Amino acid sequence: MSEPTRGQRASSFGTRAAEYAEHRPDYPRTAIEWGLSGASGTARRVLDLGAGTGKLTLGLTALGLDVTAVEPDPEMRAELERAAPSAKSLAGQAERIPLPDAAVDAVFVGQAFHWFDVPVAMTEIGRVLRPGGVCVPMWNYEDESVPWVAEFTELGRDGARRPASTEDLREVTHPAFEPFESERFPHTQRRTAETLLETIATYSQVIVSAPEEAAALLGRLRQFLAGNPATADGEFDLPLVTTALRARRR
Repeated sequence: MSEPTRGQRASSFGTRAAEYAEHRPDYPRTAIEWGLSGASGTARRVLDLGAGTGKLTLGLTALGLDVTAVEPDPEMRAELERAAPSAKSLAGQAERIPLPDAAVDAVFVGQAFHWFDVPVAMTEIGRVLRPGGVCVPMWNYEDESVPWVAEFTELGRDGARRPASTEDLREVTHPAFEPFESERFPHTQRRTAETLLETIATYSQVIVSAPEEAAALLGRLRQFLAGNPATADGEFDLPLVTTALRARRR
């Protein structure tokens, strides 16, 4: 079987849009506020780029911000519009953002920056940001400092491991931006064994795998969760870490 391409993985999520909307975690308010504080002046007009089903959009609208959400996949965008009707929803992508120059004070990217053609996307983000505005990519990861979580993600191999190294992405440079800063924020998501498996099933590597490979992976993980005291019985808090980057537009 040929290895799925990066493009196939990046465009796979729409087939599980409803499950993504239901099971993926949100983002902590502290991380969003840290991102906003990187802008000079007040940040009110905000773009959620690669917004998916609106997980980050909801956190932005909850702060009373003027939010535009841009998402290329129509199934994901439909879930976003149901979840966050107060946000303006547009079809588009990071490499060609459907906004005028200097239209926003901040650009947030939840769980999507690693899918972008980063040099092209950074030029476009710089175009739609006002001077002094801020670009804020962020990711939710399982907290592997917790032993059972580290064992779980290792057992999952590619299906349950982080999609990209934020250390690598932190080194991204662009002449329109100051260097990226980074910060980590503790976070949790209330789960059961089955809803955690549903979350794993929304990961791109699982979506694009052959059905028998995905079933085998989820079977291994189900067996682990059933035998792990922290996850074997009812609901539990899944320890997460939200890693956020921010870079100010020069």
